[in-house]
Amino acid sequence: MRTRMDHKYRYFSLFDERNGKYLRSGILEKGKDTGVDPFMSSFPELLDVGIMGHCAHGLSGRCALSGVQCYQTGGAKTEPNMSLADYCSILEQSQGNVYQIALGGRGDPDMHEAFEEILKETRAHGIVPNFTTSGMGFSAGKAELCKRYCGAVAVSWYRAPYTYTAIRTLLDAGVKTNIHYVLGDNSIDEAIRLLQDKGFPVGINAVVFLLHKPVGAGQVSNMLRLDDPRVRQFFELVGGQYPFRIGFDSCSIPALIQFNPGLANESVDTCEGARWSAYITPDMHMLPCSFDNASPRWAVDLRTHTIQEAWDSPAFEAFRAHFRTSCPDCPQRANCMGGCPIVPDIVLCGSGQRQTKAS
Repeated sequence: MRTRMDHKYRYFSLFDERNGKYLRSGILEKGKDTGVDPFMSSFPELLDVGIMGHCAHGLSGRCALSGVQCYQTGGAKTEPNMSLADYCSILEQSQGNVYQIALGGRGDPDMHEAFEEILKETRAHGIVPNFTTSGMGFSAGKAELCKRYCGAVAVSWYRAPYTYTAIRTLLDAGVKTNIHYVLGDNSIDEAIRLLQDKGFPVGINAVVFLLHKPVGAGQVSNMLRLDDPRVRQFFELVGGQYPFRIGFDSCSIPALIQFNPGLANESVDTCEGARWSAYITPDMHMLPCSFDNASPRWAVDLRTHTIQEAWDSPAFEAFRAHFRTSCPDCPQRANCMGGCPIVPDIVLCGSGQRQTKAS
């Protein structure tokens, strides 16, 4: 169990490396918890690190066939992968502050030429590595590395034989295995059916639903709409009982609040970008969120700045301004904060209280 006291924002957090459980206190006053959530941390507790500069599989065609529209445009952009030296410099700056690193970028992290070293070094610095893979080319040897070093591994729901093979390989190795499911107009019917029929693979830890965004290769036509009755049906279904956990990215929080009025506030957290987490590109630029990757508005160069300097920068503070000022009259403001500042159109909010400033 790791404990971190944030003296600047007056809260403490706990992270259990064995099971991934995380607990954060409210703001502390005279040693007592006020019950008021802190707005942010003084250093990111989670980093999303894009170690892949290109898609080693050339998966763009397969992504499209599977219905997944790559937000990183992995098949179209070819850049060098992050070097091990650059990655280790991130670890050295993060030790003692960051609990977990999510490995990502334009392609499967397990295809990085220094994949094993990256996992080893991450654990050696007291940080838990996690990653998502398409499952293509995944092997029992990689699964053993995951068992030794990772907290959890997610397999993207590509609806292909290698999807099921990778899931089974990870489960057989005893790895906590999740499914990452991109939820869009083209996949919501299947999601409803799989939940109703208990059609997801047996033995998985969780299904994490990721809201489709019109970023990279993502198309506007695939966005969900609040007035679509399937959206209500889906979000009401997720409150049921299943043999696995159900999770969501923070982009989905407005919809969860909208369609699940009995949802415990403690179980949700709105966008963490620039408040609790950040993304680092393969060429060492730090952004509040990985979805700001086409023409980054809030990027800070880590070759000329430290992670702490980027976190404290005017660029990151400009991103946070959205959360500080949005929707001032909404009773759910604390749980939502106006939703996504990068792609406002994805925010599934029907409160009638939505009021945001242009970023």
